[in-house]
Amino acid sequence: MKKISLLFLAVVIQLVSCKKDFIDLAPPSNLNSNTFYKNQQDINQATLSAYGNLRDLYNATYVRIGEIRSDNSTYSWLSGNPANEKGIDEFASPLLPENNFVTDLWDNSYKTILRCNLVIGRADAATFTDEKLRTQYVAEARFLRALVYFWLNRAFGGEAINGQMLGTIKVDKELSQAEAYELGRAPLQDMYDFIVEDLKFAEANLPQTYGGIDRGRVTKGGASALLGKVYLTMAGYPLNKGAEYYGLASQKLLEVISNSTYSLVPSYKDLFDVSKKNSSESLFEIQYLKGSPNAATGSPWNNNFAPRFSDKEVVLVGDKGGENSPTGSMSSAYEVGDPRKFVSMRDGWVNAKTGAFQAERYVVKYYDIASSGSDNGNNWIELRLADVYLMYAEAQVRGAGDKNAAILYMNKIRQRARNTPGDPAIPPSANLLHDFILAEFPNDETLLLAIEKERRVELAFENHRWFDLVRTGRAQAAMIEEQRLDGYNTFAWSESALAYPIPMTVMQSNPLKIIQNKGYTQI
Repeated sequence: MKKISLLFLAVVIQLVSCKKDFIDLAPPSNLNSNTFYKNQQDINQATLSAYGNLRDLYNATYVRIGEIRSDNSTYSWLSGNPANEKGIDEFASPLLPENNFVTDLWDNSYKTILRCNLVIGRADAATFTDEKLRTQYVAEARFLRALVYFWLNRAFGGEAINGQMLGTIKVDKELSQAEAYELGRAPLQDMYDFIVEDLKFAEANLPQTYGGIDRGRVTKGGASALLGKVYLTMAGYPLNKGAEYYGLASQKLLEVISNSTYSLVPSYKDLFDVSKKNSSESLFEIQYLKGSPNAATGSPWNNNFAPRFSDKEVVLVGDKGGENSPTGSMSSAYEVGDPRKFVSMRDGWVNAKTGAFQAERYVVKYYDIASSGSDNGNNWIELRLADVYLMYAEAQVRGAGDKNAAILYMNKIRQRARNTPGDPAIPPSANLLHDFILAEFPNDETLLLAIEKERRVELAFENHRWFDLVRTGRAQAAMIEEQRLDGYNTFAWSESALAYPIPMTVMQSNPLKIIQNKGYTQI
């Protein structure tokens, strides 16, 4: 059976049970969807199943798609001549529709969407003892569906070979096989309208906070923040909605900023402390927990990002993958002494056997000591207040708003950064991360570049960079410069790089309905 029908027609769904609390996610078990979803507990477990499936996307797929694709990071070690990795990372290598990482992005996204649709479609008929929870679970599922569709349409949305601006396939309910084969790619505007509709529903029906056992479920503030980010994206490339949508983004992001529930944590380092998950700065995190059977709920990043041939100098337990290695330009993007660099990355490590310094950059932002293998306890922070501050600053400038407000929120982040313990080997500077003033920026372009740089160093290795470059129209300039630094002096930029190709398996399943993106081959 072709993969697209599997995505739409699966009647068996893996459900994650919740034993003690929201983040105590047990390994999946198979339950028949036709005999499940009968009561409040069933719908709750189905909702948690959708949350749980996000781990398949964040474990590796989103890192490659949103971070390694950009000028932030690369691979420090690859075995042989792997076309999949190089297609994502090296713009001098072709990105092909049969790339496994692109296929994984599509397949795992639609598996998650299927789980959300089951909750949304079955909740009304289930028996509930608390009617507020019926609406809440549907709102959670609609937020998660919107989040995944946002990733999908940023990755695959753009100009197709027929000249139309297309998004992904819209699946908003359970479908029969016949219905599935009638579906093609929806207009990109329609997909974003659908995402906005889901987020507005979520925003209106999610609680402001949760009690202890449910901490980590998405809140109203999380929905508002993502909606603001969606508006900001719609304002830029490829929809180019412009000033109106920068205004909508500003309005929504300011609502989050004004919400007293959220505040910057005092130290940048605290954000990534495994013992301080779901902090006051967090708007939505993907929940991980180490120590479950077969490491089913643990995070792999500390091991995946470690230099391949390091020993216990970098991580104490488990393998090392050499993935997501910071680039030279990422390392130099930090101002000298910026504590965020020390929290986020290293430029090398000292070989314990030889005493020699190995100049091999690696990420330390997600450090933890694995219980075994690659079983770490770090959450992945998808949305946080500092991101909102910087998006608001950008929207103010691009939307002809208050530039002093933009400066204010940039400075709040810089103030927090300079009050964070940094590299003890670098003497503190009196002018470290000084507060900006508007007079420093002769025009909007220079101010926007400063905001872009602040986003780069504040949000490094958090999967924001590539899509920031695409929506602002800066991808071509940034990647040409990165390729030049890597020695590709004859590198030729192609606009097809702005969107990923529709996977070959999807094209083969329905070639008369599925239109490929511009720059790739229609089968």
